[in-house]
Amino acid sequence: MVLFRKRSRGEWAGMIDEVHTDEPPDSKRKAKHRDKRTIGPVPNLEEHVKSDWWRGIFNRLYLKTDGDVVDDPGITEREIDRIARVLHLQPHERVLDLCCGQGRHTLELARRGYNAEGLDQSHYLIQRARSTAKKEGLPIRFREGDARRLPYRTDTYDVVLILGNSFGYFDSVEEDLRILTEIRRILKPWGRVLLDVADGEYLREHFQPRSWEWIDDAMFVCRERSLSFDEQRLISREVITDVEKGVVADQFYAEHLYTPEALRRLLERAGFSGIAFQEIATESQRNQDLGMMERRHIVTAHVRKEWSATKTKGREKAKHVAVLLGDPARPDALKPSCAFDDDDFYTIDQMKAALRELSGYQFTYHSKHETLIQDLPRLKGKVDYVFNLCDEGFNNDPRKELHVPALLEMYGIPYTGAGPQSLAFCYDKSLVRGIAKEMGIPVPDACFITPGDRTYDVGMKFPAIVKPNAGDSSYGITQKSIAHTIEELADIITSLRTTLGYDCSLLVEEFLTGKDISVGIIGNPSGYSMVLPVIEEDYSALPPDLPRICGYEAKWLPDSPYWKVTSKPADLPEGTEKMIVRCCLALFERLECRDYCRFDWRLDEHGNPKLLEVNPNPGWCWDGHLARMAKYAGLNYSEMLGRILKAAEERFGMEPERDARETGEERLPFDLSQETA
Repeated sequence: MVLFRKRSRGEWAGMIDEVHTDEPPDSKRKAKHRDKRTIGPVPNLEEHVKSDWWRGIFNRLYLKTDGDVVDDPGITEREIDRIARVLHLQPHERVLDLCCGQGRHTLELARRGYNAEGLDQSHYLIQRARSTAKKEGLPIRFREGDARRLPYRTDTYDVVLILGNSFGYFDSVEEDLRILTEIRRILKPWGRVLLDVADGEYLREHFQPRSWEWIDDAMFVCRERSLSFDEQRLISREVITDVEKGVVADQFYAEHLYTPEALRRLLERAGFSGIAFQEIATESQRNQDLGMMERRHIVTAHVRKEWSATKTKGREKAKHVAVLLGDPARPDALKPSCAFDDDDFYTIDQMKAALRELSGYQFTYHSKHETLIQDLPRLKGKVDYVFNLCDEGFNNDPRKELHVPALLEMYGIPYTGAGPQSLAFCYDKSLVRGIAKEMGIPVPDACFITPGDRTYDVGMKFPAIVKPNAGDSSYGITQKSIAHTIEELADIITSLRTTLGYDCSLLVEEFLTGKDISVGIIGNPSGYSMVLPVIEEDYSALPPDLPRICGYEAKWLPDSPYWKVTSKPADLPEGTEKMIVRCCLALFERLECRDYCRFDWRLDEHGNPKLLEVNPNPGWCWDGHLARMAKYAGLNYSEMLGRILKAAEERFGMEPERDARETGEERLPFDLSQETA
């Protein structure tokens, strides 16, 4: 049973005596029965609090005494507004409303399209929640249970909520810790918890020793409060009286007074990090005795952990796939901090979460590059193939991205994605330009500058953009890369050489001002292939004085105005789109790309498309360009990764070649049978 409950003022009780309707007529028996409803004055409230006071309190009287907060739809709506904003809640995320009571928050989340469910120890309140959900036709799962022993699998939820001051009901802090530990267990890596709790530090000094308030026209409640002997809990007594029936309940209860620092320590002990506090105001229709809800905090935290091992159904038939990644323990010069940060770890965990959704697979992860050369041959015969996501390169050196597939080929281990030759081709932008021109594919005017060049004639009109000829992740491409005069060009070249090294070759291209286009392909020419919907960069949120480029700042610097750059479906003439796709398919085959690839194009001021670069083994992250294209194709992140795996398996001969008519999917989003300009 959940051992804490959502309550508007935290006014809980351990002893409840309901009014009996079958009172005997005898006046002495009446008096004797009335005596049972209240025990009269007591010198020490704490002596009357049962350790399990929470078991019988959450009933119809609770909804009356606390109805000014817990039964007000407007308050609930505003609280969900705040929760969604604070947590950046997404519709696809799984949310558990722990100690959900009558389900007011769970129901409101579901009304807004969120994937929410609830759990509480009160049979009465859970039945109320189920009844409301049924009346409204909301497919919500409500369960009865104990917060210390949650009936959910490990790594299930993205968010767990404990609202309405429903935390701190136990005699022992260790039991509260057990609840937080259980929450950590059921949260996915990077899952978030949100607690709505009383400000214990404030209440210890400002609680009301005695108060009373009218609940409605026929009922009122009187309260007494005192600190526990150790001053760590607030002890409360609640005497509820009906003007006609007399005393209907005399209840005692206690709640822990957590200070922000004590709560922080408790969350840290449970394994949470990123702990943050916000003060919130309490709304009330009656606005009389707010009790434990007089001053509250919202506390948020997240959990950093590894995914738990999973059991695959029919493991003997499951494909064992080894996933190769960059090494988080080593420096990475392309990242802003030159090291893996929380965003990188979050991205990796999102990928692991997506792969867990694929049935028929067993995944293991390998990222320790110090022993990678010794570890790879041990995989042979033990794994079906390798999912090569090591786009950082061997030892996180982008120039050594091709070394990883080269090692796999030496050891005879099948792997996804492009081979070393393709990666070598496409790492050299000037080389790709030359191949494209040879194939009749349009490219911008450009000038190649070798490391030793001190004078150069670019031979093109300005503005021009200067970029490293070899590189990845838009490294070295910023708003300062645009030159409008020969003097500015010289300054940019000098600056890049100082930053990147004097052995770095550079490419000076005409700066195209039309739409910024990306095309994604999943599959292989010899089998099933899918051209994803073409996207374009949306620069509408960018200040007008900044150049329209999707460079390093847009991908890596959250504080930059370029961070607001997003993608949207491309709005192109049909003939232009067909021509771009046709060229991408030809380049895919000519450059020996495999399984998946991304192509970047840009239109000039007249709407003519020109190829910028080709990206074999493009960024696989959950919010990257390829994932955005897949989303517009109706594929979620997990499905996108699954398509890449299936494309490789088909190439290996592990899967029968699929016909587009058999799968119900088209090879291409439009007919390319007609020649286009």
